Amino acid sequence: MTETVVLKLGGSVITDKSGDCVIDHARLHKIAEELARERATALVLVHGAGSCGHPEARRYRINDGLTGENVPGVYHTHAAVSRLNTAVVKALRDAGVEAIGIHPLDLALAEDGRLVSFETRHIAEMTEHGIVPVLHGDVVMDRRRGSCIVSGDQLVTRLATALASRRVGLATDVPGVLQNGSVIPRIDRHIAEMLDIGGSTKTDVTGGMRGKIVELLALADAGTDAHIFHVSKIGRFLDGTGHDGTIVTRRGAP
Repeated sequence: MTETVVLKLGGSVITDKSGDCVIDHARLHKIAEELARERATALVLVHGAGSCGHPEARRYRINDGLTGENVPGVYHTHAAVSRLNTAVVKALRDAGVEAIGIHPLDLALAEDGRLVSFETRHIAEMTEHGIVPVLHGDVVMDRRRGSCIVSGDQLVTRLATALASRRVGLATDVPGVLQNGSVIPRIDRHIAEMLDIGGSTKTDVTGGMRGKIVELLALADAGTDAHIFHVSKIGRFLDGTGHDGTIVTRRGAP
């Protein structure tokens, strides 16, 4: 069985987060061509929502729970992120990657913002046949709130655990986690307590870099390191030659 790599594309990498669902098709196609060169890798791809979903989620206050007035926001938020997912899948398929879009709204259930049910067996089966499932941050139904936003970062940790993946990467628009303009090469819980890691400066209902670190530290506690690097280093991450970014790991790990 080929080891599965879980790779996330940050929403700010593939959209302009200062606009309203402005998709960077040129960068998408460049990324797709890079991934097409790594055909031997069993891959699950996750992408953030960027400007396709965050504005709608904030406008309709999806994370505050459903009331009679904001129920249409479930449709409008999901429609926005689905539009981006379609563009990502198309770019991959144009490059020769056998990609299929998977929508978390269809297969996930949350409680108070955290996933309590998330079907992954069919995703594992897809990778065995050379299919690249492409998931995304999405609105999902929530047993306590009615609805919530599940970030791509939460999906990454859930998928990596379910698929027993030991290779997890997050491609971002920065070279890693930064402190005073410099990349922090390694973060564990002890180091994280001493860092001043801000959230996103753009519209982001899922916590920005701080949210990533929280999710990835939980994954590290379970024994899987995660790598945060600039999107231009995707190839180097996949072939293991080093990405000069940040590794989130357990305390005491080398």
